[in-house]
Amino acid sequence: MSLDSVTEDIKEQARARAEEIRSDAEQRAERIVEEAEQEAEEIRRQKESEIERQIEQEREQRLSSGNLEAKQKQLAARRQTLEEVRERVEDALVNLDEETREELTRELIEAAITEFEDVETAEVYGRSDDEALLTSILEEYDSFEYGGETDCLGGVVVESDASRVRIDNTFDSVLEDVWQESLREISDELFEEQ
Repeated sequence: MSLDSVTEDIKEQARARAEEIRSDAEQRAERIVEEAEQEAEEIRRQKESEIERQIEQEREQRLSSGNLEAKQKQLAARRQTLEEVRERVEDALVNLDEETREELTRELIEAAITEFEDVETAEVYGRSDDEALLTSILEEYDSFEYGGETDCLGGVVVESDASRVRIDNTFDSVLEDVWQESLREISDELFEEQ
C-alpha cells in the first residue's frame, strides 16, 4: 500500500466520518427544530386556550353584570309602578264619595269601640276634612267625642287615657295591612310573566 493510497483511505474515512457527523448533526438539528416547533405549537395552543378562557370569563362577567343591571332596572321599574298604584289607591281613598266615606268611617268606629267597653270616655281623631262627619257620627255614642285631627287619609284613631288603649283604624293602617297581605298578588297581576 502506498502512501497515496493510505492518505486517500484516511481522507475517505475522514469524509465518511465527516458525512456521518454532518448527517447526525442535521438529524439532531431537525429533531431540535421539530421539538422546538412542537413546543412552540403547544405554547401557542395553551396561550390560545388561556385567551379563550379569559375571553369567555370576561364575556360571562359582562353578561352577568348586564343581567344584574337589567334585573335591577326591572325591579326599580316595578317598585315605581307599585308606588304609583299605591298613590292612586290613596288618592281614591281621599276622594271617596260622601256616602261611601260615611259608611266606611262608621264601620271603623264600630270596630274600634269594641275595645273600649269599660271606658267612660274616649277620644276619636280623624282627618281634618272629616270633622263634621265624625262629630255627627259620634253624637250616637255617649262615651266617645271628637278629639281633633290626625294626619291620615280617613278613618279614625280612638284612644283613652284611662285605659291607655289606642286603636288605629285609619284608612292608612287598613291600606297598609291589605297592601302587605296582597302585595305578591298585586305584583303578580301587574307583572304577569308572558
